[in-house]
Amino acid sequence: MSNEPTISKVFKLDEKFVTPGRTITEADIVIFAGLSGDWTELHTNAEYMKKSQFGRRIAHGMLTLSVASGLVLRAKELPDFEILAFLGMDNVKFTAPVFIGDTIRVEMEIVEARPSKSRANAGILRFKNIVKNQKNEVVATFESALMIKIPSEE
Repeated sequence: MSNEPTISKVFKLDEKFVTPGRTITEADIVIFAGLSGDWTELHTNAEYMKKSQFGRRIAHGMLTLSVASGLVLRAKELPDFEILAFLGMDNVKFTAPVFIGDTIRVEMEIVEARPSKSRANAGILRFKNIVKNQKNEVVATFESALMIKIPSEE
C-alpha cells in the first residue's frame, strides 16, 4: 500500500492554519545576541537607533525566524504529527522591522504533502509561512520543510 493516500488524508494541500501570537521582549533580543554573537547596534544600542530610520531597536531577523519556527508547531488546528527532521527554509524575506513589544504570529499554508523518497514511513510537509505583527503587517515570509512520521490509519 502506498503512503501517499495516508499523508494526503491527514494533510491537505492549500489547507491554512494560524499560530498563536508571541510578544518579542527585550530579554529575547539580549539572549539571542548572546547566543548568536550578533551584538549589532541595530539590536542593542538604543541611543544609536534613535537616529536611525527605525527610531528604535529592532529584533534580529534570525530571532524573528526562530520564534516563527517555534510558533508553527503550536498552530492548534494542525493535525498532531511526529517530526523526524527539519529540512530547511527557502525564500526568506524580511519585509518590515520587528520591534520590542511587537506580537508576531504565523499564517501557514500547506503547499506540499507527500511520501518521502528516501525513507520508508516518512513524509515531507512543505509550508508557505507569512509572519505578521499585531497590526496585521507582514514582517517576514518563508517556506519551510519538515520530514514527518507518516500517521497510521486508525
